[in-house]
Amino acid sequence: MQDIRRGLIIVNTGPGKGKTTAAMGTALRAVGQGMRVLMLQFLKGSWHYGELDAVQAFGEKFVMKQMGRGFVKVGAEKPDPEDVRMVEEAWNQSAEAILSGQWDVVILDEINYAISYGMLDPGKVAETLRKKPEMVHVILTGRNAHPTIVDLADTVTEMRQVKHAYEKGVMAQRGIEY
Repeated sequence: MQDIRRGLIIVNTGPGKGKTTAAMGTALRAVGQGMRVLMLQFLKGSWHYGELDAVQAFGEKFVMKQMGRGFVKVGAEKPDPEDVRMVEEAWNQSAEAILSGQWDVVILDEINYAISYGMLDPGKVAETLRKKPEMVHVILTGRNAHPTIVDLADTVTEMRQVKHAYEKGVMAQRGIEY
């Protein structure tokens, strides 16, 4: 087997808990190796998560930006035009960050939701991923990863829920879910 070194495209998807958490763990590992990490959160924005405070300790080695408003309505209605505009802005910043080579790891948190909700063209994402600098790693999270992205990825992990405390009436716990 050849010893190939290059930036990876990693997808964390599936209906279970842990997609963002796994990306955060990889980010922590990367920072520990002296790498620079940028995490752009496509839909998160109005809630406060513990990781927002935690990454401040890393300074410029780990930067996290919330790019959305928080809750996005989906279903029969089309997404709110303001949410679509915010996703487009998040994508523009993402593509620029990936192609800049300034970051060793770029995490596109919840981008799979933005694609599956019809707010972002998977072809545009794939085109940028194909052009990324050789040693840049990109992690894409969220349920329902688009087949185009899955095909392009080097590593795809599907989180599967076996059971969740919420099913027993236990609300989201500080430090665990947020």
